[in-house]
This record gives sequence, structure tokens and C-alpha cells, in this order.
Amino acid sequence: MSIKHSLLALLQSGPMYGAQLRQEFEHRTGGTWPLNVGQVYTTLGRLERDALVVSTGAADEEGRIAYQLTDAGRAEVQQWWSVPVGREQTPRNELAIKLALAVTLPGVDVQQIVQTQRTATMTHLRDLTRLKRGADGEDLAWELVLESLIFADEAEVRWLDHVEARISRLTPTRAKASRTAPVATAENAGAREGARR
Repeated sequence: MSIKHSLLALLQSGPMYGAQLRQEFEHRTGGTWPLNVGQVYTTLGRLERDALVVSTGAADEEGRIAYQLTDAGRAEVQQWWSVPVGREQTPRNELAIKLALAVTLPGVDVQQIVQTQRTATMTHLRDLTRLKRGADGEDLAWELVLESLIFADEAEVRWLDHVEARISRLTPTRAKASRTAPVATAENAGAREGARR
């Protein structure tokens, strides 16, 4: 998530101080991704250093300083709106990592991990669906965030079904192969790596 660009986008509507930006961000995203106010001010400091925002002057009676976009900041946020979200770096997915490790380590009950995760994901999906049904259609931003989370949970359940099916098909073969497989050596590992290329 780009906090930098989110703050710049919010500042398009006018000058705001850090706590206001935090409140606006959380309101517009339904509180799904809470921001630490310190994180907001740290980001504002970097944006000011990079001449994308500038303070509006002296602090108010509560000691708050408002920030506004510079021309460079406006150009930066317009650029952000116009380009797709990059996929150059795949974000770490803890569940995928957990299952990748589980299927490669002895003594781990992968089926149980899948079942436990499916139960948790289905519970979360039901909660999100209930929230969606309760939405009144007045807050499009919040509903779009909700729908994104619902689609992500549905995709995760489908992927868990796929993982379970793969494991079911491979379990007898893997057990047989592990009884007859040679001990792994550096030479074997190198050959396997070469075959992947």
C-alpha cells in the first residue's frame, strides 16, 4: 500500500494536518488498513523534503501544522492515478509460505493446516458478507473495499481446495517415492535446478 500516494491524493481536496489525513484515510477505506499517526507525520516529512508538499505556515492553537500539495505533488498524484499498480515485487503471502514449508517438511499435517485455514477464512468471509448485506449503498468507497476483501477470501478458499486436491493426489506417490528416493546431494540439487530453467 502506498501511504505516500494516499496522502497526496487526500491533499488534493485541500490542506490538512496529519491527524486529519489519518482520519480521512481510515474513513474512506472503512478502517480496514489503520494508519499510525506517527507514520503519517513521518511520511509528510519525507514528502516535504521531496518538495511534494509544503506546510501552510504556523501551527494552530493546538500545535497542528497543515500541509498542502505543491505543483510537483499534484503532478505526482496525477501520475499515480494514471498508472496500474505494479506487480514487479510479489508481496509475501504468509499462508503460501506456510504451506510451501509444510509440504516439504516431515511430520507436518498439511491437511489439518488447510482445514484450519479454510475454517478461519470461511468465518471471515461470512462476517464480510454480513457487513456487505448491511451496507446501505451510501458509502461506495467502503463497499468497494469490502468487495475486494470478499473476492480475496473467495479466491483463498478456491486455492485451499486446489491445495487439498493436489495433496490428496500426491500423498500415496510421495510416500512411495520417499521410501525409494536416493539421499539428496548437492549434485542432485544442481541437476534439479538446471531442469527448472
